[in-house]
Amino acid sequence: MHKLQLKFIFFLCILYTSLFTISNSAEKTELLEQDWSFKGITGKFDRAALQRGYQVYTEVCASCHSMRLLSYRNLGEEGGPEFSLDQVKAIAANFEVEDGPNEDGEMFSRPGRPSDKFVSPYPNIQAATAANGGAYPPDMSVLVKSRKGGADYIYSVLMGYEDPPANIQLDEGVYYNKYMEGKKIKMSNPLSEGIVTYQDGTLASESQMAKDVTTFLTWAAEPTLEQRHKMGVRVIIFLIIFTILIYFSMRRLWSDIDPEK
Repeated sequence: MHKLQLKFIFFLCILYTSLFTISNSAEKTELLEQDWSFKGITGKFDRAALQRGYQVYTEVCASCHSMRLLSYRNLGEEGGPEFSLDQVKAIAANFEVEDGPNEDGEMFSRPGRPSDKFVSPYPNIQAATAANGGAYPPDMSVLVKSRKGGADYIYSVLMGYEDPPANIQLDEGVYYNKYMEGKKIKMSNPLSEGIVTYQDGTLASESQMAKDVTTFLTWAAEPTLEQRHKMGVRVIIFLIIFTILIYFSMRRLWSDIDPEK
């Protein structure tokens, strides 16, 4: 009888584990995978998408999210958006930067320069948290690298806003997003049709803006991605050639040796 009880308990444990696994897999929402131009060993960033993505970041995201690891001059560097020097200077000059002290020992404001870091929308973390209902808007410099799923995750969250199911109650200032952990987010949907007017004439649909800003954020997190891809290709080619040379060298070296001796 004792053995039967143990077997029955063991059976219930297996059944519970199976049901729990099935339940979790059913709740898990697959990310919206995109055919990103920068994927793969030969992947490259789309320059037009990077420039549009910067525009979306500036006009939509920058009012809440900082990018403290980027300087304006990075926008003109090879492998990035590759704005011209005049464009970079004009972009930087649009922002007021606190500098000093001057000869009187006082701080002062001046137009931004290419060497300046991106200007943060808030003076400190406490101010950012207070202005957003107690939720700190994360810095976007390496956001893509810090989230499981990377670019697909960021894109999915931007496209994942929906009306909540009838059985889910949301607190004030909380929104339903099927790709967020817990399916709740304190950021309202930042994108809406035509919220940005692209300078190159591209139609600013929600999906287009989400894809462009995700591309820009991926570059911000991995500004040397293209250089690494180029180096990787060179290393692979070198290893293939080196392997071939070693193979024929060894064949020649051992060709004079009689295996029967």
